[in-house]
Amino acid sequence: MTQHYIGSKQIVAWPEERDGKSGYAVKYPDGYTSWSPKETFEAAYLPQGHDGSRVNEQMVCDFIASHESTRLGNHTVVLVKLRNGFTLIEESACVDPANYDQAIGEQYALMKAKSRVWNLLGFLLATARNGIGVE
Repeated sequence: MTQHYIGSKQIVAWPEERDGKSGYAVKYPDGYTSWSPKETFEAAYLPQGHDGSRVNEQMVCDFIASHESTRLGNHTVVLVKLRNGFTLIEESACVDPANYDQAIGEQYALMKAKSRVWNLLGFLLATARNGIGVE
C-alpha cells in the first residue's frame, strides 16, 4: 500500500551542467551522488554557505519571501510569508497611540518574526542532520 512521506536531508552540492542544462551535482550523506535540474534543486534546498553546522542570518532573510503590515489601534501587525508558503503573524505596540509609527512597529514585529524563522530553520537543520530520531 502506498502512502506519503516527508523528510529533509543535508547535502553537499555544486553547480554542474548535463546535456546542456544547468543543474547541480548532489552528494548525499551516504556518499550517493546524483544530478538535479537547477529549478528542481533550488526549489528544494536553501543555501547554507560553507558552515553546515548552523543557521545564519542570510538564511533567515532569504527564507522570508514577503511581508505586509497593517495598523490595528496602537498595534502594528505583520504577516510574513515564507518561501515554503508557511505564514507567521507578529505584532508590536506602542503605549500611547499618539506616538504610533508604523515603520517602527513594522521593524520590531519583523525582528520578532526573524527570531521565529531562525528557530524554525534550526529545527529543519537538526532534522536534516539527524533524521527524525525514530528508535
